[in-house]
Amino acid sequence: MRRAEQAYPGATLELMERAGSAAADAALRRFPGARAFSVWCGTGNNGGDGFVVARKLHEAGREVSVRLLGPEEKVQGDAAENLRRARELGLRFADDWEPADVILDALFGTGFSGAPRADAAAHIEAMNASSSPVVAVDIPSGVDASTGEVAGAAVEAELTVTFHAPKIGLAVAPGRFHAGQVEVADIGLAPAETRHRRATEDLLALVPRRGPRDNKYSAGSVLVVGGSTGLTGAPSLTAKAALRAGAGIVTACVPASLNLVFEQRLLEVMTRPCPDEDGRMGPEAAEAIVEAAARAGAVALGPGLGRTDGTRELVRILLERLELPVVLDADGLWAVAGHLGWVYARDAPTILTPHAGELARLLGRESAWVSAHRLRAAESGADDAGAVVLLKGADTLVASPGHGVLVSDLGNPGLATAGSGDVLTGIAAAFLAKGVEPRLAAAAAAAAAGVAASLAAERHGTAGMIARDVIEALSPALSR
Repeated sequence: MRRAEQAYPGATLELMERAGSAAADAALRRFPGARAFSVWCGTGNNGGDGFVVARKLHEAGREVSVRLLGPEEKVQGDAAENLRRARELGLRFADDWEPADVILDALFGTGFSGAPRADAAAHIEAMNASSSPVVAVDIPSGVDASTGEVAGAAVEAELTVTFHAPKIGLAVAPGRFHAGQVEVADIGLAPAETRHRRATEDLLALVPRRGPRDNKYSAGSVLVVGGSTGLTGAPSLTAKAALRAGAGIVTACVPASLNLVFEQRLLEVMTRPCPDEDGRMGPEAAEAIVEAAARAGAVALGPGLGRTDGTRELVRILLERLELPVVLDADGLWAVAGHLGWVYARDAPTILTPHAGELARLLGRESAWVSAHRLRAAESGADDAGAVVLLKGADTLVASPGHGVLVSDLGNPGLATAGSGDVLTGIAAAFLAKGVEPRLAAAAAAAAAGVAASLAAERHGTAGMIARDVIEALSPALSR
């Protein structure tokens, strides 16, 4: 936003006027029956936007009160000019909270970070305690627009009207959970270069589709390594997802004692029985797996693999010997906790697909820390592993050393179900096998899962969506 505003050739006062007008229009559209509006303004530019909002609501014939939450002498620049205009118009400034149909939050804007001071926190908590819906102007106060972090009290908005483009803090948790519905208002700024980017459905155009000259190997060959007693479902979902994501052939290396289970479950997937002990593969399976990988384009390693010293040693050997891209998930991530050097030492690309708890284990942190600092945690994981990290959650973050983060917010609550992570692993492996660059393969996989989840929701709803519903929607999603 700073770069975009600095490049604007006109007066910044014009931008504030457009921003405030857009927020007022959105509030009127969302709450057409509301008569009384209370606009809570800080002393910075976000407060200046709020003064414009108040003026526009007044001009629309609504009852408006303004609460200036800070010393008037601290209001400077464009905000001071709009404060002057508001007073000149005769708007009523209130010292205390008065009942209103709608509250407009214009306390803090995109420059805010850290925790609000005690007085500001009290105002935010008062807004949240009110029975009135809150419309946030640009960003809910208390949310860091650049990271999504929430270090203290933060507004719980029903609607956020943001300007020029979505902010990271509106897409990345926990900030995204404070934003409510997000509406983007064009205020006349040109696009500016950003460090972090949004992973949209357009990424799917980068994934090669099967063509008339393809065969099953050129379309993408995936090897899935996983499965153990009680955990046969995970690698099965990964294998099926890889096929539905366009892989031409998928082979599953599974414990020999469980091979019959996989033979019956996986009609289109070839199985490779590997030596096991009590239904779990250990280092004795490594040779068969390396041999099976000879014709693969990518390996999905870890779904349902189990958690023993033997499986950890198997993962170490495979990461050392496999000279092709690997997607490391689930029990594979458990195996490398405390041993990220095994990943860092690889010459071939690696994608790690942890949820918050798994990334916390890899970083030696608490899960709550990762959930509170998702952007920072994803970047730290990528740097420590020297690999792409795909951090799963309501927002999916793809971090790669030396690059910004790609943020995908295309999913829906239906993905909060067992097996959805296994599906994502299969998609990423399929895209790697097709030759997509690892960072983009991970981001495109997140986008594909999100689009497929939307299609699945149209048919099944989100209340009882299961991983298989997402798998069945993958081919339609990628065929659009």
